[in-house]
This record gives sequence, C-alpha cells and structure tokens, in this order.
Amino acid sequence: MTLMLICALIAGVMLALHFLTALLAVPLRRRVAEGPLPPMTLLRPVCGVDRFDPETLASSFVQDHPDYRLIFCAARADDPVVPLVRGLIAAHPQVQARLMIGETRISGNPKLNNLCKGWAEADTPFVAMADSNLLLPPDYLRELAGTWDPGCGLVTSPAVGIRPDGVWGAVECAFLNTNQARLQLAADRLGFGFAQGKTLCWQRDLLNGAGGLRRLGRDLAEDVASTKVVRDEGRHVRLTAQPFAQPIGERSWAEMWGRQLRWSRLRRAGFPLVFLMEPLNGAVLPALAMAGVVVLGGAPASALMAYLALWYGIEVMLARAHGWPMGLRDLGAMLLRDALIPVIWVATLLGRGAIMWRGNDVAAAPRLAPQPKQA
Repeated sequence: MTLMLICALIAGVMLALHFLTALLAVPLRRRVAEGPLPPMTLLRPVCGVDRFDPETLASSFVQDHPDYRLIFCAARADDPVVPLVRGLIAAHPQVQARLMIGETRISGNPKLNNLCKGWAEADTPFVAMADSNLLLPPDYLRELAGTWDPGCGLVTSPAVGIRPDGVWGAVECAFLNTNQARLQLAADRLGFGFAQGKTLCWQRDLLNGAGGLRRLGRDLAEDVASTKVVRDEGRHVRLTAQPFAQPIGERSWAEMWGRQLRWSRLRRAGFPLVFLMEPLNGAVLPALAMAGVVVLGGAPASALMAYLALWYGIEVMLARAHGWPMGLRDLGAMLLRDALIPVIWVATLLGRGAIMWRGNDVAAAPRLAPQPKQA
C-alpha cells in the first residue's frame, strides 16, 4: 500500500469515527422519572466563592422532587462561602437543608475529605454528589432517578460549559462540550460509560458495601475510582441523556492550561491505556494525513480545507443540536483546543510532581487492604 493510500485511509477512518461519535452524542429525550420517587440526598461540596455560586447553589433548592434532603459540606467555618450557604438555607425553609463543617482525612482528595461527613449523615437509598459550579435544572434529581436501569451501579454526567467570556473561556467550553462530552456520551451509548466527578449518583448501600468514600480515595480522582468500583461490582455506569450545565465566565490562559493539564494528569494516572491514545483525539492527526494526500498529489489543495470544514461542521451541528455555545469565537476556540491537545499530552507525559487543586496537593491515599463487603 502506498504512502498516499495510507494517508487517505487514516483521514477517512478518523473522519468517519468523528462523525459516529457525534451521531451517538445527539441529544436524546431526557429520562425524567415519573410516579413515586425514592428519597434522595443531594450533597454539594463547597469551597471558596466563585462568580456564579449564588446561582448554582440556589439551584439546589428548586428540585422537583417530593422527598429530598440537601447537605452542603464545607471544610472550614471561615470559608467565605459559608455565609452565602447559610443565607440560602434561611431563604428556603421549605427544603430540608443543612450545612456541615469540618473534614475527615480519608484520602489525598480534598473533595472526598470534605464530603465524608455528609455521606455519613445521608440515610436515603440514593445519594447524589454535585459539584458547586453545576447549575442544576429543576428536574435534576428526577433525571438521575430516571436513568437507573437493571445492572446500573452509578448514574453520572459530564458538565458542559455555558456563558463563556473571552477567548480562554471559549476554549474551556470547546474542551468540555464537543470534545469531552461528545466522547463520553458516545461511550455511554456504546455500553461502556465512564464516571464523571461533576455528578455522581450512588445507591448508598452499594458504595458502602464496596468501602464507601474511603474506597474512592484509592485513585487520584474520585471519578476514576468510581468507574473501577462499579465495574468491579459487575455493573455499569450510565450517563444522563443530556449533560448538565456549568457556567464558565472568564478564564485566563493560566487557569485554562492548569485545569486541562491537571485533568490530563489524572487521566494518565487512572486510565493509562486510554491516555496513551489521546494524541488520536482532535483534528491534528487527521488533518496531517489529509495534507499528506494533497502533498502526494492525491487531491487538490482545496480538499484539505473542505476536509476541515466537514470535520468542524460536524461539531458545530452537534453543539447547535444541544444548544451549547456556538459562534465564530467558539469555532476559533475549537481550532485552538485541537492545537493544544497534543501539547497538553506531551506536557503530561513528560511532567511529574504535585497535582494542585484549590491550593491542595492531590495525592492518592495509601493502598488499603481489601475490606469485606457488607451484607
């Protein structure tokens, strides 16, 4: 097989796979549970005050669920978010809500250490953990309940970025939306979903039987550990039909780079084989292959532009189908994202040292001896 045919094959196969993942990720009708709902606890870890916190935390109080408890978890009483949470609780007396303060070091993951007290307090069959920067729709808990099916061990969802400000906010959305969310939704619809830490909805007894939150601290990221727990139990992870929104706002280059590098390093630690395949993600490799076809005389120069227009046109249509941000700035952000993917991968491959999150050095907890499962 000639070099030109190899290039053409790579370009064609990767474009087909790109289209397939986008097709699998088209928005589905939301699986909102109807009829009686099981009691649920909604845990929200809080740390510091972000621009959208008054809105995202307030969304916790308007859930269309007849029997849910709401627990906010803060590590310190002097955290600036504490007055905000207390004010929201006072403004919504109709909701069974409380704020718990303190942390128990069960792992190197500060979020798990913060959530530990809330998890111990939860007494409902289902417990949903939602990051503080998620904007929860009123049917959030209903959709989590409606996504459970036979054999399911965990319901989760990627976050999608909305309301970006500036170039790097748009780049963050480009990573979250038509790249990461697309791939995660496609994987779920092919039957091998991965947990995403923004939303984790557990059957309380299942996770307790597997070792509880302490078990999730055996990996650097709780979503990596969650995926492993569910698969070890012989069950599967399910994603909601549509992702939930995270307002992005303005991001600096340093914030965007630091966040993407941290996530990449967590993927390298948790799923090394998946990480090794990441250079195949994005348009760089297929575009180079198509450029090879052009250089070797197999197609005119205009074919490369047409190829890229088709590649990104697929993402534009997916974003518009979901109602995700999409304009000229967002299209340019997708180009920047794809140029950064191999750079981030190389930086992750060569980099070592601390993985920082909100000023904390995230480290895996010591390996614990297997614990007997609870009956």
